[in-house]
Amino acid sequence: MFDIAQVKAAPSKDLLTPDNSVMLFVDHQPQMFFGTGSGDRAAIINSTVGLAKAARAFDVPAVLTTVAAESFSGPLLPQLAEVFPKNEIIDRTTMNAWEDEALVAAVKATGRKKIILSGLWTEVCLVLPALSALEQGYEVYVVTDASGGVSPAAHEHALQRMIAAGAVPVTWVQVLLELQRDWARQETYGDVMEIVKAHAGAYGLGVVYAQSVIGAHAAG
Repeated sequence: MFDIAQVKAAPSKDLLTPDNSVMLFVDHQPQMFFGTGSGDRAAIINSTVGLAKAARAFDVPAVLTTVAAESFSGPLLPQLAEVFPKNEIIDRTTMNAWEDEALVAAVKATGRKKIILSGLWTEVCLVLPALSALEQGYEVYVVTDASGGVSPAAHEHALQRMIAAGAVPVTWVQVLLELQRDWARQETYGDVMEIVKAHAGAYGLGVVYAQSVIGAHAAG
């Protein structure tokens, strides 16, 4: 029940923070990209790398997984692996990543309840672990533009299925700015601006313009 006396300037507990989240990158691999037809593949790669750099900037744990890397799908996206050079890449045989004991153990080891999920394909390699993790009490945030399906319909229908089960659709820039949340947070401000300039398209160009005209302190 609403009590105006309890209203205060404080963030919602539903917000993603560097302390309550883990990022799970699923099957960003060549063979999976070859079959992706729901959106521009270069844009998906750009969003994925931007998301990965957000994890690195805020020290959000990242779990990287591939499926049949040596026998079919190829290695993890090099640009993604480059962001996390020390991370183990968990290779699986299961289409459902949540049926792989090593992967589930890696997520559990972080102690985080909010999973920021991205990968290929949306209708298989995202839906299956999303539904499985949700059923076990995790909160799942699906990064729609760092993911892709074999067709627009496959991607959209998979998102609808996950949303119906309780998953939350987000974009990579949304995640980045939710983690920052305050332009006065100087310890990560510089990294955020560099990520935006490199990966956020017209928004990034706006930052370049603002910093060149207004000065390096230009924010937002």
